[in-house]
Amino acid sequence: QVHLVESGGGLVQPGGSLRLSCAVSGFTANDGWIAWFRQAPGKEREAVSCISLYDSTPYYWYTVKDRVTISRDNADNTVRLVMNSLKPDDAGVYYCAAGTGWAASTLNPDKYDHWGQGTQVTVSS
Repeated sequence: QVHLVESGGGLVQPGGSLRLSCAVSGFTANDGWIAWFRQAPGKEREAVSCISLYDSTPYYWYTVKDRVTISRDNADNTVRLVMNSLKPDDAGVYYCAAGTGWAASTLNPDKYDHWGQGTQVTVSS
């Protein structure tokens, strides 16, 4: 059974940085991808980034690609997301998700079958 558990959310000042973690268990697909999505109140879910479990190739959504770094740690099966220069628009619930195949690399949320419970990020002074 696949389990994804996010952590690291909280209150961050504008211009600050944030590191989110996704603990992954039960997901070992060779063509697997772990992604981060976010959703602000009243808005649609938005892609942030994904990383290949095969070769750690990262992809970033165009709205955040200059401020975000995604990485994976095989030692503890964790995918991390570092976001810099945070803005109020970055606030929302950040979700970790697991999917397979090339389609998942496009950061289409419909291609992700497993989701974590989310972690809240608030950007405010």
